[in-house]
Amino acid sequence: MTKSLVTVIIPTYNRLEELTELMESLTRQTYKQFEIIIVNDAGEDVSIVQDLYSELTIMIVQVPENQGHVHARNVGINHAKGEFILLLDDDDLIVSSHLETMVREIDGYDFVFSDVEIVDYEKKNGVRTPINRFPFAYNWDRKSMRIFSTFVPSGTLYRREIHSVIGEFDVNMKHYWDWDFFLRVEAQYKIKKVPIAGVLYEFSQAGNNASKNQESMRIHLDRLSLKHGLGNLPTKNFFLLLKEPAIKERQSETKIVWDGQPFISRFFNHRKIK
Repeated sequence: MTKSLVTVIIPTYNRLEELTELMESLTRQTYKQFEIIIVNDAGEDVSIVQDLYSELTIMIVQVPENQGHVHARNVGINHAKGEFILLLDDDDLIVSSHLETMVREIDGYDFVFSDVEIVDYEKKNGVRTPINRFPFAYNWDRKSMRIFSTFVPSGTLYRREIHSVIGEFDVNMKHYWDWDFFLRVEAQYKIKKVPIAGVLYEFSQAGNNASKNQESMRIHLDRLSLKHGLGNLPTKNFFLLLKEPAIKERQSETKIVWDGQPFISRFFNHRKIK
């Protein structure tokens, strides 16, 4: 039986060490029928990943001028050949069974997303080592997802044909492109959440994750609300929002599958040899 091709789309910008760790996690996948499209958003050269991970089918698309991660994902979509698309951020990781799980779970559906573990790392000699981790697992329905999104796009698998109907990711949303995409898909397609935390989502209370910038988020949240008629939504600190009773009530059980070991990339050993 022929397995469906999955296109893994990864926008990147000056995160070579993290990107090589992601490549390491992709070499370990039990499902092998996938291609990788890395969209380099005018950042540092990342071509070394093709040499270090030559067994992977990797296309690197260079964007001549930095236009942001949403535009970069759209570039990736336009190069995709797979029946399915899997989204990944360049600083996130997936466990070895994730692709196989998601391809299995999408049978009868159009769009599947999983629970994740939110991980805070510290770097030791260029290798990210977890210092804190907790599951991000929530029940969802149409009403609740219009109040607070518990959708994490990394690791999400969906049918590429969706874009031919609803279009590309909306570059005007920036911080909320994923929430916007989810609402647009949910209005027309069958969605399923997989209660397995197969994605390791980098998000610390310190650092430069774009979604921590509260001031720049307000304008995009207002745009999202106007587009979907969501009303007045708060831009509170993410970790404070998770403590609110209405959000805590949505928490659900999930399966933890990561053993907690860091993903030591071939880039780490390459630098040691040099």
